[in-house]
Amino acid sequence: MQLPVYLDNNSTTPVDPRVLDTMLPYFTRQFGNAASRTHAYGWAASEAVEQARQQLASLINSHPKEIIFTSGATESINLALKGVHETYSSKGNHIITVSTEHKAVLDTCKHLEKLGAAITYLPVNNEGLIDMEELESHIKPATILIAVMHANNETGVIQPIQKIAAVAKKHNVLFFCDAAQAAGKIPVNVIQDDISLLSFSAHKMYGPKGVGALYVRRKDPRVRLIAQMDGGGHENNMRSGTLNVPAIVGFGKACELCAMEMNAEAERLRILRNRFENTLLPLDNVFVNGSIQHRLPHVTNLYFEGVSASRLLTGFSKSIAASSGSACTSALVEPSYVLKALGMGNERANNSLRFGLGRFTDDKQIDYAIKIMTETIKKLRKEWHP
Repeated sequence: MQLPVYLDNNSTTPVDPRVLDTMLPYFTRQFGNAASRTHAYGWAASEAVEQARQQLASLINSHPKEIIFTSGATESINLALKGVHETYSSKGNHIITVSTEHKAVLDTCKHLEKLGAAITYLPVNNEGLIDMEELESHIKPATILIAVMHANNETGVIQPIQKIAAVAKKHNVLFFCDAAQAAGKIPVNVIQDDISLLSFSAHKMYGPKGVGALYVRRKDPRVRLIAQMDGGGHENNMRSGTLNVPAIVGFGKACELCAMEMNAEAERLRILRNRFENTLLPLDNVFVNGSIQHRLPHVTNLYFEGVSASRLLTGFSKSIAASSGSACTSALVEPSYVLKALGMGNERANNSLRFGLGRFTDDKQIDYAIKIMTETIKKLRKEWHP
């Protein structure tokens, strides 16, 4: 068993060997530029890109032409938010989002505020869910976009996407969804869920880093975006730049595998996650953060009363790879803004850890992690109350 046991799959996932095998020829033998239209190398690269586009579209139930390749979810989010703000400025400048969104959304919104956008940051309840009545109450004639993530990266909490989409449609407002944590892990259906724009990323679903996509709806309604990167007019003039063919091919294969294995994988990981959780919770004053009912099957965010996350991480650093919700800059440790938005104080936010199981997590690893966690918690608790 390779140590440390990797339980940080919300941060990134290892590339599936089947994905890597699919990518390798496009680094060497089939190295063409997908925009080269005059010879076989370019044709082969273009064909591979279009196959991947189909694989992505199949995963989220979109049309292939609605898929725009980018360098990752962060770029996709920037293109969606900035593109909508610029394109629909004649209608209004108001965007509604949520206080627990990923920094890629929040920081982009902060940037748009400097350009004159009016941003509403919705609060969440102590389970991490938004209130639908409050969402609707903030919609006004100038509202052009609602931006709510599908599933939270820290807590795994899943928002009521179909209900949000229904409110957006009722008021003729576009709905953007950051699905980086959800796509490939749980069903994401842009038609059934009535999503206008959706971002996702390969490295969260056992594909390579450095490639993502933005779904842009073509009808009912047709979404228009002003490009944020100018150049040769690639990707329907929405995102110029030479396409990263090997990564795109890997992204496509990763989506194909997720589509085939997602349901069985989710059930297996739910069982493992619950066993991990149910073994640790009886250790006295260990609690789950966020909704237990509405969350991803492979994620748990746990609060360990009286034991700081940093001490826990240090205690099992050679044995378990996990993540705290804190962002460390220099010597300053800030409590997770996501957990604080759930109404938690600094103590609880600073004493919480996120565990993300994945495709390559097995029973042996979970048994080992439970053993190490139990020993470490008891040791630190004894130091706290000798």
